[in-house]
Amino acid sequence: MKFLKSLTLPEFSLWNKMREQAKIVSFNLELTGRCNHNCRHCYINLPAQDQQAKAREFKVDEIAGIAEQAVSLGALWCLLTGGEPLLREDFFDIYLSLKKKGLLLSVFTNAALITDKHLCFFKKYPPRDIEITVYGVTQETYEKVTRKPGSFANFTRGLDLLLASGIKVRLKAMVLRSNVRELPEISRFCRGKTKDFFRFDPFLHLRFDGDAARNAEIKTERLAPEEIVALENSDPQRFKAMEKDCAQFIFPESSHSHCNHLFHCGAGQGSFTVSYDGFFRLCSSLWHQDCIGDLRKVSLTDAWSNLVLKVRDMRSDKEKFLKRCRICPIINLCLWCPAHAHLETQEMDSPVEYFCAVAHARAKSLKNN
Repeated sequence: MKFLKSLTLPEFSLWNKMREQAKIVSFNLELTGRCNHNCRHCYINLPAQDQQAKAREFKVDEIAGIAEQAVSLGALWCLLTGGEPLLREDFFDIYLSLKKKGLLLSVFTNAALITDKHLCFFKKYPPRDIEITVYGVTQETYEKVTRKPGSFANFTRGLDLLLASGIKVRLKAMVLRSNVRELPEISRFCRGKTKDFFRFDPFLHLRFDGDAARNAEIKTERLAPEEIVALENSDPQRFKAMEKDCAQFIFPESSHSHCNHLFHCGAGQGSFTVSYDGFFRLCSSLWHQDCIGDLRKVSLTDAWSNLVLKVRDMRSDKEKFLKRCRICPIINLCLWCPAHAHLETQEMDSPVEYFCAVAHARAKSLKNN
């Protein structure tokens, strides 16, 4: 590997030690990019009947092979997501192949496709949890987001079935321009249904496929920085967590001075993501061509042992980045990371003005409070 040639002997020793000690804790499997909804903000969804996308999806045996390698490297937990994972006709086969390997399984779903068959299956083979996004608590708001007539009725029916069955359900919300006025009602709805968990996310990421028209739509759904801060201030638990945890680098050992490394986040730190068509990424948003590996051509073990370390060692000499983002004292209040910067600007080391504005609005709020 080319990057090894640039390492000093102490750096090489540290790299080798990291390689030997690195363990996988969890991983995400995007079972499909297809979805039965067409949400305004979604960064991945393809039409449910997209036959080309369906043909590219990893097969059961391919997924089982990835899982076996992941477990051998220490993996304990796997998230099944999409798109909408329940669109897979072989979902039960995939789930069982992973369950038999001893993995704890979580499922992200919109709940609209839940049937009695799913309930019987999940009761027999319980997931760690099932997490559902609530786009609204009225038909008008919910279907304004999903753009699918009848989706609200299907969502409420599926959610009620899951809750009545005793299966552990967690609820969350994406906050968009289209549903922000209903957020207090969404919050009360979610907290009333699940007592131990609720979170909302106002950060809308751009499309993995770079679709310009869809990206423009996503941007129109984003809240202004001041609106994001107002929402966070209205949730005491969220505000206290940000006040406590965002004053330092996520990984303090990486925050050495005069550093030009791109990655100071958790990408590749004990977890990874596999796309529905078999591409390995250090995190779900990291799609730069130099940071992905085709698991139909290379093994997971090779990607984990080599690609992760190569990506984590990536550096930037761009002056604008080094003198702005890298030394910014409030970068942990920012949405910036190499993955999101790439989605926004096609470069991993470019500032993003919207992210910067959010960070400064947060910093002002924390100072005032």
